[in-house]
Parts: sequence; structure tokens; C-alpha cells
Amino acid sequence: MAGRGRPRDAGVEQRVLAAAMAEIRRGGYDALSVNRVAEQAGVAKTTLYRRWPSKAELVVALITHLREDVPFEPSDDPRADLTELVTAIATNLASTPTTLIADLAAAAAREPRVGEAVRALWAERHRAVTAVVAKAQEAGLVLNHVSPAVLVDQLVGPLYYRLLVTGEPLSPDYARTLVRSVLGPEESR
Repeated sequence: MAGRGRPRDAGVEQRVLAAAMAEIRRGGYDALSVNRVAEQAGVAKTTLYRRWPSKAELVVALITHLREDVPFEPSDDPRADLTELVTAIATNLASTPTTLIADLAAAAAREPRVGEAVRALWAERHRAVTAVVAKAQEAGLVLNHVSPAVLVDQLVGPLYYRLLVTGEPLSPDYARTLVRSVLGPEESR
């Protein structure tokens, strides 16, 4: 059965999500105005509200879009994979305004749909890193009694601590140091 009305403009979603990200970066979640997003994206408010009935729904779509932007292909080198993943997370966090991360964390605590989307984003990434840690255990880089999920927390948690609490820089060097502190120094070949 053919759909009624005009077909959806594929570019609308991209324009709206880009405008929503710009709005959130500028003023945070609380200041996000769906009306301003519609204006910046060049779409009618009715079009925007038809697809995303609330600000929370729009942020969920934005988070889902961000989730799709993080491809990861594990290799046969778990140490390199962990270093790459932790460095990518650090780089991503360092390039994102701290207020945005703090606002999303606060919004996730207040808005159930935003919370679900944020947890889904991190659950997917957590699974990818946990699989690499399990591979590192098989390779003898991580002791067998160590829980892969806890080890992931030990690798990623300090990034958020630096970002939100101490304000110290998140550099690729720091990410590599985290991996070395968990896996130990690389053995010479």
C-alpha cells in the first residue's frame, strides 16, 4: 500500500539534527528550543513536531544518530584495539563541550526517554569494549579473574572524571596511559 501525502525529504532529518546539535552546543539541553531548531533547519514546526513530538524525542534522535557515527572493527591485536577505543572516546569527549555532556547526563536523569537513549548509546559501546577486553583475557593480557565489564569501567570512568570533575585534559597520551595502567607495559617482541 502506497503512503499518502508527500514523500519524506531525506535531507530534513540531517538538517534538523545538525541544527539541534548546534542549539545544544550553544545553550545546553534546557535551552534547546524546538522552534529555533525548525527555523535553523528551514523546516516547518509542524514537520518537526510530526517527527519528534517533544524536545526529549528530538534529543533521542540526535543521540541515536551519534550512536551510528562510531564504527569499530576489532583486529587481532586487543591492546591496539583497546588503545584505539579509549583514545577515540577521549578525543570525542575532548571535542564535545563539557556543558553538553553534563546537560545530557542531567537530562538522562530527568527524562526517561533521554535516559534510555543515553544508556543504549553507552551499552552498545560498552559491549564493543567488553568484547575486546574478553579477547585480551584470552590473549593473556588481562588476568582471568578480572571482570571485563569492570575493566571497561576502569578504562572509561577516568575520562568522565577528568572531563566533569578535575577539568584535566583528555589527550591521546592520557588514553594510552590508561590502557597501560590496566594492561601493564607492552612486552618487547
